[in-house]
Amino acid sequence: MVSPKDSVDLRARDRDWIALIKNIAAGDQTAVGAFYDATSRLVYSLVLRVLSDPSTAEEVTLDVYTQVWRQAAKYNAARGTPIAWLLTIARTRALDRLRAGWQEQQRREPLEVVDQTVSKTENPEEATALSERQRFVRAALSSLSPEQLEAIELAYYSGLSHSEIALRLGEPLGTVKTRIRLGMIKLRDQLKPILEGP
Repeated sequence: MVSPKDSVDLRARDRDWIALIKNIAAGDQTAVGAFYDATSRLVYSLVLRVLSDPSTAEEVTLDVYTQVWRQAAKYNAARGTPIAWLLTIARTRALDRLRAGWQEQQRREPLEVVDQTVSKTENPEEATALSERQRFVRAALSSLSPEQLEAIELAYYSGLSHSEIALRLGEPLGTVKTRIRLGMIKLRDQLKPILEGP
């Protein structure tokens, strides 16, 4: 049962988080960092419960805050608390990743099964679009600072946790998290044309 003091604390926390979400919607990157620091444990715990893989859970947690950055302006306090909104995003992202993992497993079926499926070879238009997307991604990656790029590569390509990256680079954990977070935000801004489509 929630005591009156706890209820007051929760309302104060919600007010603080609503203010952060408004600042995020206004483009304040420090607000993203503060919101991440205040809520990422809850998000990570939920995502880990769904995915049961720490490395993937960390990756999805970063995806959640990228989505928060993009959709903060759509948050409506009348429709729910900040934590309910955030955990809904986290649960959806985790389930999407879980389904993607299942699809990956389907792709690894024996050759006899694959032989019976219809070919999905790209047509020239799809190949051109893919090549254009790859060019955008390479340009976006080259816009990152060397430190951001190294941290993101270790997280996404080597599958290292934030703690492992901090240990390998000899940097504080908070510095590593900030580099990855700001790098991902920069990538999202650079890749806006292909993420949002025409």
